[in-house]
Amino acid sequence: MHSDNHHLLHACRAAELRREAAEFALARTAPRRRTGWTATDLRRRAGWTMIELGLRLAQTGPTPTGAARTA
Repeated sequence: MHSDNHHLLHACRAAELRREAAEFALARTAPRRRTGWTATDLRRRAGWTMIELGLRLAQTGPTPTGAARTA
């Protein structure tokens, strides 16, 4: 390949890479739009639900032996 052609192709490819890098940087700084529940959100929600349930069970106090526990 002739050196002028090689240099021209290299310059074009370098410009494409710089443009893609700039788009990527803009995309990373743009605020993300929430599309639904993520795994972290679900895990956090399940954890707080379990804590709330545990606190409710702890507040009811001990039940007498032999008595059925109702909800």
